[in-house]
Amino acid sequence: MYPEFQWRVFMATKRKKQAGNRRRNGQFAPGNKAGRKFQQGKSGNPSGRPRRTKLCEALIAQLAEIAHGAGEETVAEQIAQALIKQALKGNVLAAREIADRTEGKPRQALDVDLNMTDWRQLAEAHGLSVDDVFSEAKRIIESIESAAAERDSSGDSTES
Repeated sequence: MYPEFQWRVFMATKRKKQAGNRRRNGQFAPGNKAGRKFQQGKSGNPSGRPRRTKLCEALIAQLAEIAHGAGEETVAEQIAQALIKQALKGNVLAAREIADRTEGKPRQALDVDLNMTDWRQLAEAHGLSVDDVFSEAKRIIESIESAAAERDSSGDSTES
């Protein structure tokens, strides 16, 4: 027999008996009241997810405070000015942060060719032979096995 067919036969024999208030497909039968956790028409989470955490609220409160020795500027305004100064000095990360915060992060394009589904075609498209793919796969498997063996052997020495 095929393995998939054997699995289906096995699962059919192991199938649990359905409760009396359920259909054959596992759904509750119409008019069932025992299977409902919540009252019909009412949310199980009426308050919903909290909008902000306590840490977020504390940070927002700190950012809104007037900074010491800065006149009427808030902490948030000072941070923004420091970030702008860094960007003007040539700090690319600061410039990227400003752009991401003001204009949103740019979408990343992915080049996906759905016409090639066979790994052999993909290897040929990248200039690799079948032997190259097999040798790289063997190398990866061997490195994983050796790392697992090292981990197991080092774990045995610490347990004794």
